[in-house]
Amino acid sequence: LMVWLRRTTHYLFIVVVAVNSTLLTINAGDYIFYTDWMWTSFVVFSISQSTMLAVGAIYYMLFTGVPGTATYYATIMTIYTWVAKGAWFALGYPYDFIVVPVWIPSAMLLDLTYWATRRNKHAAILIGGSLIGLSLPLFNMVNLLLIRDPLEVAFKYPRPTLPAYMTPIEPQVGKFYNSPVALGAGAGAVLTVPIAALGAKLNTWTYRWMA
Repeated sequence: LMVWLRRTTHYLFIVVVAVNSTLLTINAGDYIFYTDWMWTSFVVFSISQSTMLAVGAIYYMLFTGVPGTATYYATIMTIYTWVAKGAWFALGYPYDFIVVPVWIPSAMLLDLTYWATRRNKHAAILIGGSLIGLSLPLFNMVNLLLIRDPLEVAFKYPRPTLPAYMTPIEPQVGKFYNSPVALGAGAGAVLTVPIAALGAKLNTWTYRWMA
């Protein structure tokens, strides 16, 4: 019975943390593509999403010891964000109003690293963390290129809950950075590794709690 309870609790933890991560994304990330500081915001978005994915994905992957758990975690986040996208669409906003972040391919790279290194925790932190930081901006930019111009959507459908000073006025694309993908990937690769190490460290506290 105790084994069953622990396993059930573990999977509930995955769902709860994935949902919370998704809520953070909706509150702090989904408007990121509709501001007049689009590229600057994309860099910030890339770093925040890379680190958020890494800390949760590596925590649950090392907790189970099963390659594939990171992808499972990212899939839950994706599903809940699509639900939020559907909610905005039901309110009358266009289909492209919310851009669902692309977490799954980066989580798959983390799983692949863990599997290829024969479940080496340190390799997962160093290599897997770096791969998340490097790949997530690329996947998200490709995703952006496949949808309607977010700035055009922003001008037509400003969010009613935002204060006036956050409503897009005029595009400032490329004012500081000419390559938001490169900058986001570089900063993400550096910062995601220590955050992944934090996610791995959380396992120690979890095991103590379960003891």
